[in-house]
Amino acid sequence: MEYKILGSTGVKISSFCLGTDNFADPTPEKESIEILDAAIDAGINLFDTGDVYADGEGERIIGRALKNNGKRNDILIATKVDHGEPQPGLPHGFAQSHLTKKSNYISPNLYGHTRLSIIKACEKSLKRLKTDYIDLYQLHRPSSIVPIEETLDVLTDLIKQGKIRYIGCSTHPAWKVAESIRISEKKHFSKIVTEQSPYNLLDRRIENELIPMCEYYGLGLITWAPLAMGVLAGRYKKNEQTPKNSRAILRGGFYADRVNERGIEAGLKLNKIAENLGLTSAQLAVLWVKQQKGVTAPLIGPRTIKQLKEFIKIIDKSIDESVCELCDQIVPPGSAVADFYNTAPWMKMKI
Repeated sequence: MEYKILGSTGVKISSFCLGTDNFADPTPEKESIEILDAAIDAGINLFDTGDVYADGEGERIIGRALKNNGKRNDILIATKVDHGEPQPGLPHGFAQSHLTKKSNYISPNLYGHTRLSIIKACEKSLKRLKTDYIDLYQLHRPSSIVPIEETLDVLTDLIKQGKIRYIGCSTHPAWKVAESIRISEKKHFSKIVTEQSPYNLLDRRIENELIPMCEYYGLGLITWAPLAMGVLAGRYKKNEQTPKNSRAILRGGFYADRVNERGIEAGLKLNKIAENLGLTSAQLAVLWVKQQKGVTAPLIGPRTIKQLKEFIKIIDKSIDESVCELCDQIVPPGSAVADFYNTAPWMKMKI
């Protein structure tokens, strides 16, 4: 297993990290724990979750699993605090959309990046994860309401209290990350050390500004959706019905909007390249992200233990530059044929 330095921290993370968005929804707890244990055995040491994943159940499963296997100190936990603001297709915000099923009243301060909300959210995540500290605490989407000074101030306090080790952000525009770093330097707050962005062969827009920004400031870059929600794994076919067990069907909304004909066509072309290499299209898609300039590690998010084992087979593999050039012919650098920023109101470019 290859390990890379996470930005300017000195911390080493595995070249593949485990995304757990599928834990509890739809992957049952028993299989989720099996996936986590197998990933640890394979050398994967960073596990990413979020306080809104399955309404917190994803964190709970990780907490129970690590308590049972006794390997908390062997791995790094990365979780997120949700911004709690409205998003396209979700009038009450991503986090609050879960709660509307249970109650007619939603506290306006339940989620968000204020001092009040972050302290509460951190305590809840620590409890669900059954741990005393979080290794990487990430801002889940940027807030358009809360001043970044307030957010950085409380995150700095949490670091001083030993409740979190490092801070990062997820799905932020490059200028917003740069602004937070400038303010941290000016006011002596703890700095953001990582960004987590959507990145796959179908949506390469982070190559234009965000990756160069991460390289300039020495940030670690962890990327999500390397398989483009299964489009690059060959799950979707032209002129065929969408698979019933796909996220596009199970979750609908903006998940379904990420699947389109141009993306499916690109996925079929990638599959032909993969076959010639003796790989599955899913394996090639992940290796392509892993080798891109500026990427520290992609998040793999297997739904089943079988899918994880297919990724473990290629942990130490690489692809030639000539293969990357063939991929560039499918979707040119810096461009996109599918929209994985469709929950980001700040992204004006629509696909």
